[in-house]
Amino acid sequence: MTSQRTYTHPDVFGKGIQEGWADPCTDPREIDWAARQARAAIPFRVVDGRPVNPYAPTGIRYGRNELGHWGEQMAADAVVTATDEYGFRWLVMVERGDGHGWALPGGYVEPGEDPGTAAIRELEEETGLTLPGAAWQVLPARYVPDPRASDEAWMVTVPARADLHVMRRRDFPVLVGADDARRAAWVSAGSYPAVVAALAMAYGGHVFAAHRPMLADLLGSDVPEVNR
Repeated sequence: MTSQRTYTHPDVFGKGIQEGWADPCTDPREIDWAARQARAAIPFRVVDGRPVNPYAPTGIRYGRNELGHWGEQMAADAVVTATDEYGFRWLVMVERGDGHGWALPGGYVEPGEDPGTAAIRELEEETGLTLPGAAWQVLPARYVPDPRASDEAWMVTVPARADLHVMRRRDFPVLVGADDARRAAWVSAGSYPAVVAALAMAYGGHVFAAHRPMLADLLGSDVPEVNR
């Protein structure tokens, strides 16, 4: 049955452990779940020593799919907007290097790191953009429907928002894709559907599935992109 599928991508056991983004523990029953549950942003259950995704089922019941961390993994995403001289809003986005589409700049929160600090760090690492003096608003943590997740490994993110207000389009800061991003760009973002249309037209791209509901909320639209 699909609900009983067991799968963990080989990269989790290989480069995931070598590069430090995957739990080296292959049996979740050996993990101190009390500690992880205590620091989780979104409460979750543990049944027979195995974590249960609070938004399951995902289609993969056992294993980690493409994620390295058992249970909840905290990420942070930078939501940076600016308005041009004609009143049109733009959003900083990056094309992910893993082929999952276009997303907000972001990544894992390091142990002991503040999520707001992580979002600013990831923004600079993936786009080269630094915003000294910017007023950042750190929003509540939220579950994201990451296509790499399973019923035992999932993502939660903390969006951090900054607006550069009004400036001429030609004066927008230059973005350079780096680190995990193939490229970075200012994307027309008057609404969520406008982002979908702009990415399709300019790059033949689509929004990363994990970020669709979040962007629909943040950009004032409740019309999510159809899964592709």
